[in-house]
Amino acid sequence: MDTSKLLKYNEPWILQRADPYVYRHDDGTYYFTASVPAYDGIVLRSASSLSELAFAPEKEIWHKHDDGPMSVHIWAPELHYLDGAWYIYFAGGEKDNIWNIRPYVLKCQGQDPINDKWIELGKMKRADGDDFSFEAFSLDGTVFENKGDNYYVWAEKVGVGRQISNLYIARMESPDKLATVQVMLTTPDYDWERVGYWVNEGPAILKHGDKIFLTYSASETGKAYCMGMLSADKDSDLLDPRSWTKERYPVLKSDEELGIYGPGHNSFTKDEDGTDICVYHARSDEEIIGDPLYNPNRHARLMPVKWNDEGWPVFSFR
Repeated sequence: MDTSKLLKYNEPWILQRADPYVYRHDDGTYYFTASVPAYDGIVLRSASSLSELAFAPEKEIWHKHDDGPMSVHIWAPELHYLDGAWYIYFAGGEKDNIWNIRPYVLKCQGQDPINDKWIELGKMKRADGDDFSFEAFSLDGTVFENKGDNYYVWAEKVGVGRQISNLYIARMESPDKLATVQVMLTTPDYDWERVGYWVNEGPAILKHGDKIFLTYSASETGKAYCMGMLSADKDSDLLDPRSWTKERYPVLKSDEELGIYGPGHNSFTKDEDGTDICVYHARSDEEIIGDPLYNPNRHARLMPVKWNDEGWPVFSFR
């Protein structure tokens, strides 16, 4: 079967997989992971093409603990290859305190991330002298490289009451420890970031020319969920918040005409032809009964990224 003919953009691609993450390795192999509806483990699948990923067998490579840390709400895993080894970054809560969400790291003991053993490195370690990072609700860690340094970007809640989810950045000392204290990149300033909850989360990095683009997701996880964007020059000080420019309006939001609701928590990859692809989740239903967080029907989808004459990404369902 020629699976390439089955690949359609902006339609459900892999069902009931939220927070989708696709990594293309140096050998051309594609890997896919995501949050599963039960939030109880981490799955991986691999294939030689994006179209084949949808049909590839899926394997659980790690399962939640029975209690204590990492025992509930296993969210948003990402697979990265750093310093010659495979790592998975994810968030998890505690059974006796389900919102005690913190970021954790797994390391693969071999070069085959699906079949080789994974070990737990524990909670992501903050930098020496940083008394704040990962002390509160923290999740959605992603890693990117720039000019020989690795950076970690994550969401963390601050304040009192329902709290506010901001995005922070730090340079990394090692795959499981930060080298610098946290720097805040963005807080939910605008009305479209404050629907239901005040949220900036789900950061993802897209590079193009001399620019680094950082997309993120905002508001509650239903129809209002949408994507915002920051940008910086690759030669700037990425740990200086003034190096980053925040877009005033969302770069991707629900489209009622097309029946695409709550697009967000994306990642980026390239297809076999080198085209930039936005991998995101969205719903097909406008109305959700009950808490949207526990509705399983967030489906992974693919969108080719278009580029305007100024070298800026354009995200469009059409």
